[in-house]
Amino acid sequence: MDTNKPSAEKIRMGGHKAVYTLGVTSQLAEIPAHSIRQYIDMGLIIPFKLESKRHLFSQNDISRLKTIQFLIRDRGLNFAGVRALMAMVPCWAIRNCSESDQASCDAYSEGFQPCWEASEKGSLCKNTDCRKCEVYHALDLDSGVKTLLKDLL
Repeated sequence: MDTNKPSAEKIRMGGHKAVYTLGVTSQLAEIPAHSIRQYIDMGLIIPFKLESKRHLFSQNDISRLKTIQFLIRDRGLNFAGVRALMAMVPCWAIRNCSESDQASCDAYSEGFQPCWEASEKGSLCKNTDCRKCEVYHALDLDSGVKTLLKDLL
């Protein structure tokens, strides 16, 4: 099995099902809850929200949190650096956006924010739940942006 292919196999394995509370996620990821809240506020992770406003996390979220923590602690990136790295994911190529969609989408023109943080989105993404989008999950496999770009080229 090719482990460099994003999302499809992991979705079948249930890695996207949000079942962990913030406290449990904090323990499993070995990251303080206040750091996880910062990652949420900075748009680095999109937790599932209950009607009660509580956040739930999936196994893939825990993996993403560990990757973010690694980039910050071991690679010396700050929040802006992690956001810029995530912004490099070419969402328009993954979603096969038309040129008119690209022209009307901030995710295409804005270079320093991930597409799920874009204020204006093209028609293809306008009503999409970013937490479920294949672009958001493109980096779930810890393979990095270079591997993703190689796969797309």
